Amino acid sequence: MKKLLVVLMSIIIVPLIITNFFYDYNFKNLEIGFNLNKSQQTIRVLKENNEVEVLNLEDYLIGVVSAEMPVSFEEEALKAQTVAARTYALKQIETKKNLSYDVTNDTRTQVYQTEEQLKNKWKDKYDTYINKIKKCVKETEGEYITYNNEIIYAFFFSTSNGKTEDNKNVFGKDLPYLKIVDSSFDEKETTGFYSVKTFSLSDFYNSLNLNYNENLNITDIIKTESGRISSLKINGVQFSGRNFQSKLSLRSNDFTIEKIGETIKITTKGYGHGVGLSQYGANALAKQNKTYDEIIKYYYQGTEIQKL
Repeated sequence: MKKLLVVLMSIIIVPLIITNFFYDYNFKNLEIGFNLNKSQQTIRVLKENNEVEVLNLEDYLIGVVSAEMPVSFEEEALKAQTVAARTYALKQIETKKNLSYDVTNDTRTQVYQTEEQLKNKWKDKYDTYINKIKKCVKETEGEYITYNNEIIYAFFFSTSNGKTEDNKNVFGKDLPYLKIVDSSFDEKETTGFYSVKTFSLSDFYNSLNLNYNENLNITDIIKTESGRISSLKINGVQFSGRNFQSKLSLRSNDFTIEKIGETIKITTKGYGHGVGLSQYGANALAKQNKTYDEIIKYYYQGTEIQKL
């Protein structure tokens, strides 16, 4: 009788234990926003009101590509952007899974625009444009970039100064797939390759938190291999190139400074941090009949494209 009771108890209790174990396991993974079913991957987006919205990854990408790259670009460039954005998102999910969100909807990670925002932006062209973006997302569905079978940091930016930048000079980490590559074709691809910004001498000094001085002395200019300014001294005070760029809201850290009377004229080349995929460069390559995977492997050298 005792043996029969033990058997009956094991039949009832063991399945309950197993069921509860898997229930807890799945619940915990769903709670932190990491799906076991990669084909139905979701992403948690932090909005400007500090609310977190959970979106299907592919739907999210439609809003990202629409916001991050001009819809007038070639489809192969838009597809390259899609794969880069998906890869960036997956890397965020991988590294942020114990936090309350994976990405923001602004430039802190990658910009995401809602259907309503896109309708306001595109107006009567909305249907045409959104269908173009959806096509590019669908035709690259689930594709992401790896190096040595690991998801890469798929950084991208608007326009190079003629070359991309080494990741270690911007984000500090030496990554073999984020090295300098030629992107000289950017210059002819956009009218915004060069940009000029002027300041009064007093505003220039105020922006840099320097004392006013009629004599402007620029020394010790050090450049990276890509031609961007790594550091310089203004009247004896040292600035990193990127800190100087940030304080004056310049489009890049490849710049020249000219004093004309009481006016400072700064001319920049390119737009953005310079690491990874150049968006205007990608469009130029697409016009040369390069496919999106060729564009990706050009800017992220030594990488492979995998699928969820």
